[in-house]
Amino acid sequence: MLEEDASGGKEAEVVKALEEDIIFGRLRAGEKLTEDALLARFPVSRHFVRQAIGQLERTGLVIRERNKTASVRMATASEVQQIYDVREMLQRQAALLIPLPAPAAFIDELSRIQEKYAAAVKAGQLRRVHELNDQFHLKFFSACGNPYLVQTIEQYMHLTLIVRAKTLADPKMRQVSRRDHEVMIELLKGRDRWALAQLCVDHIQPSKEVFLQGRTV
Repeated sequence: MLEEDASGGKEAEVVKALEEDIIFGRLRAGEKLTEDALLARFPVSRHFVRQAIGQLERTGLVIRERNKTASVRMATASEVQQIYDVREMLQRQAALLIPLPAPAAFIDELSRIQEKYAAAVKAGQLRRVHELNDQFHLKFFSACGNPYLVQTIEQYMHLTLIVRAKTLADPKMRQVSRRDHEVMIELLKGRDRWALAQLCVDHIQPSKEVFLQGRTV
């Protein structure tokens, strides 16, 4: 059986494995997640499988209609556009609330995360890139001082995990993301919050645009 761990135990391990499969395309949009298949894959009880599916459902990666098997969430072009409209508003507002210049200690902490992120990008460690990217952004937006706003940003980041997967897999796009992070850090040292806010909006456009290519309304 899977051993308990500090990150939440058996359920967390199942969630992490399935999340990774979805993000990196091993489980495709619309694919069913039957309890029996998951029980055959993971040495856990049905209870933990159901809990894991429930957590993935809450983060928006999985949908489950009443009396139906859970499946990997599919999104139309219009849904993705609407989700990104909200992300843009949230991130712009959070950036505008950040006091500038930001404290040196905060910038140093964010820079350390960025150094790890850059190393993961260089090494092509996709799971590490994904984790550190989200860690960077949540730390960055925490500077706005509104934890409710940050929590909502995190929620919408989860809703776009599948959208972001394609650019995550592209080496050139990973380099663009790395450079954007570095510019964000530099802007935190100045006083131009409008430039910072615009960059926070521009930064998420490539993932949306790549995903929407070939999608239907």
